[in-house]
Amino acid sequence: MGGAGSIRGNAEGLRRHNKKIRIVAVEPSESPVLSGGKPGAHKIEGVGAGFVVPLWQQSIADHLEQVSTEDAVAMSLRLAREESLFAGTSTGANVVAALRLAEQLGPAATIVTIMCDTGMKYLSKLSSA
Repeated sequence: MGGAGSIRGNAEGLRRHNKKIRIVAVEPSESPVLSGGKPGAHKIEGVGAGFVVPLWQQSIADHLEQVSTEDAVAMSLRLAREESLFAGTSTGANVVAALRLAEQLGPAATIVTIMCDTGMKYLSKLSSA
């Protein structure tokens, strides 16, 4: 979760159609500010500002999922190699969280995540990972 605009807008819109929808916010495990932790350095660009952003409201999310930079980077590389989806680390973090949720909820659940960034701005960083 970066500035909270996407999660807030999507949550509000989706809940108008189905009150049972659960919303999960993703934050860097190295900087779990929304979960009440301390800010810290991480390399998941576009998320984890290190403070609670103005658009954030605790009621937006039913759950906060922490994902490490290492897991986010690994997933962004996996998405490129295995799925031909060229996405950045924040998308990698979202997919990690979605897969964790899928494991918890089982095969009957429908899980949707947002692929919020392209990998174009990460080329130099991903190639050295």
